[in-house]
Amino acid sequence: MNSGRGSLFVFQVKLYRDCINEVFSPQVNRIFKKTCIFTAKIYAMAHTVLLITPPFTQLNTPYPATAYLKGFLNTKNIACFQADLGIEVILRLFSREGLTRLFEESERAQSGFSDNAARIFSLKEIYIQSIDSVIHFLQGKNPSYAHLIVQEDYLPEAGRFQQKTDMEWAFGTLGIMDKAKHLATLYLEDLSDFIQETTDKHFGFSRYAEKLGRSANSFDELYEVLQGDFSFTDKILLEILKEKMSQVQPDLVGFSVPFPGNLYSAFRCTQWIKAHYPEVITVMGGGFPNTELRSVSDSRVFQFFDFITLDDGEAPFEHLIEYIQGKRKQEELKRTFGLKEGVVTYFNNSTSQDYKQSETGTPDYSDLLLDQYISVLEVANPMHRLWSDGRWNKLTMAHGCYWGKCTFCDISLDYIKVYEPVAAKLLCDRMETLIQQTGNTGFHFVDEAAPPALMRELALEILRRKLVVSWWTNIRFEKNFSQDLCLLLKASGCIAVSGGLEVASDRLLALIEKGVTVSQVAQVTRNFTEAGIMVHAYLMYGFPTQTDQETIDSLEMVRQMFEEGVLQSGFWHQFALTAHSPAGMYPEKFSILPEKTGTTGFAINDLVYTDPKGGNHEKFSFGLKKSLFNYMHGIGMDFPLQQWFDFKVPKTTVPKNYIENCLNEFPFIEMKPSSKIVWLGEKPRIKTVIQQKKGKEVRLSEFTFHKKKGFFTVSLPVEYADWLSEMLTLASVCQPKTLQYGTLKAHFEASGLSGFELFWYGKPIQELKESGLLLIL
Repeated sequence: MNSGRGSLFVFQVKLYRDCINEVFSPQVNRIFKKTCIFTAKIYAMAHTVLLITPPFTQLNTPYPATAYLKGFLNTKNIACFQADLGIEVILRLFSREGLTRLFEESERAQSGFSDNAARIFSLKEIYIQSIDSVIHFLQGKNPSYAHLIVQEDYLPEAGRFQQKTDMEWAFGTLGIMDKAKHLATLYLEDLSDFIQETTDKHFGFSRYAEKLGRSANSFDELYEVLQGDFSFTDKILLEILKEKMSQVQPDLVGFSVPFPGNLYSAFRCTQWIKAHYPEVITVMGGGFPNTELRSVSDSRVFQFFDFITLDDGEAPFEHLIEYIQGKRKQEELKRTFGLKEGVVTYFNNSTSQDYKQSETGTPDYSDLLLDQYISVLEVANPMHRLWSDGRWNKLTMAHGCYWGKCTFCDISLDYIKVYEPVAAKLLCDRMETLIQQTGNTGFHFVDEAAPPALMRELALEILRRKLVVSWWTNIRFEKNFSQDLCLLLKASGCIAVSGGLEVASDRLLALIEKGVTVSQVAQVTRNFTEAGIMVHAYLMYGFPTQTDQETIDSLEMVRQMFEEGVLQSGFWHQFALTAHSPAGMYPEKFSILPEKTGTTGFAINDLVYTDPKGGNHEKFSFGLKKSLFNYMHGIGMDFPLQQWFDFKVPKTTVPKNYIENCLNEFPFIEMKPSSKIVWLGEKPRIKTVIQQKKGKEVRLSEFTFHKKKGFFTVSLPVEYADWLSEMLTLASVCQPKTLQYGTLKAHFEASGLSGFELFWYGKPIQELKESGLLLIL
């Protein structure tokens, strides 16, 4: 039975109807039945929405789309249930019962096993015996199990363990938990390889049947696969879906499909729903349709989904509910594809505006199995660990991108071009709500690029409220991230940032319209690193017109940044031309020649093209990634770049000390009246001391400041003591209003003191600046 009141009402209606069947005439009964079913349907509609994330996204934390939408529906008093079928399939498959079924299913194919699969099959009893303990450990429920795992002869080992890194080198001598997580991850990946070979060739922990969704210009291949038999994973997926549908009894099921790797399983689910619950409305939204299905016209798609919505989902989803309730015409839907007289039609005649970010509510993670996600550790990479290890509450500081100019990016689409920040106080309200709901104080802000000014205000608000949180986000490496701003972010709990260095070439960065230079990126990453905030760089190769020489010079820039210690993590991506980026829409500006493709009626995003002026980018892939992996571990810094490649590459033209020279440049910071003064330290102890100077006694005020580690003292003439004490109080981060530089200077002069600049740049203030007095533009 549905947990909502709507199902209870339906049950009561049926019971009452059964009671009166013996009393009234058949005609009255028919009228009563039609009226009750219609009324119950409308009543239940607001209570029977099911939101699903199909397999697979992440193992360690929920993908936030359904939580965002559920939070919005809460503001409309529309109750709904959400489920992450990805983690539920994983937990059911990787269990004692699941592995028993897996090995029974695969036994019939035993004669065709590879050596690796045959080894795993022969060790099946050990896998079945150990799987529940491994999963519990990765869920954080049995930490002592790590001591068994790290013995290295405890877990069964197959092909993935041959790729095992030097554990001492990767994790040090004390990282028992990390070692155990890494070994347990390899153990699961061995089982994943076995599943791919024996029962489901499309299986993958985060990319299920991704090939069928990536650049699927035609629906033919996916449609053909959907007509085939269910795979082993499909059967488990549909068992769970059946349970959810029976439990919730929904009238509307919404699927969030963020990536190509979620597409196949979404279609499998709706195929089953249409076969068993044909009256239920199915809807697709999310990142994949937003970018790939903006021109969908193949009517076969709508055998599975009744509607597909684009861009922000709040208003379109609300409109669909109103349409189903009979409160809105089909033509009045918002950014929604559907069938009209058998033809795919785009409905966007609504006069309603999209909801402001302040109106969308706080994400709601209820219903999700928050304590059952598993933390894996695939590689010894600090940023990859944040992505795959631990559970994060996900929020957004600002919708869209405040820069919105990068020519490789989908800046023509609303998720990028519509920029709308959320007020810092509201963000903190939402953080507090999520902490109370989930018990978790870690936050991942999933912005396209978090704006520095908003990050500053968020950090101040976190500190004012004395919240103890950790958080990380994506940024642009722009000059506003000064040393002091980075220190403020660190104090508020910021642990990491990721941003695009991209091609690491000033010529190509200008072509991209990135708005930064390599020198600027180096200085900003230095500021973050010195503040104790980890920095991950998104790196790109193969941008239009990029030559082999520029690729090697880009690698040299990256090598020097790791050598100088201003980067801790990075990843190389090969440039992909997308239909909604400036490069895709205006290829002639980038000297590339897209291949013409006919209209196929399904997905359109990645474009095939030739680059007459560029190099052969594919051949650099392995060498770039191999060198980066070593640089992240401090290895091979002095190797010639040629050593990373098995073909002849040009010598770099970048001076060996280029990044070092960039880091020796400190841009002048001009203080403005509106610049903010923030004191992060505690209230000092003050006493008067007498010192002898040139044979005379001089009375000084000595300020003693205690820090987490140790203390320091500042001495200054007594006439400045009262002013400095009051100034530190006014500048305290706990104050509701931030002190401005202009106000500070006026306060100094109003106190009858003279020589403000001389005092401000003198030794006492400089000592305070080194220990928590921040100047932020």
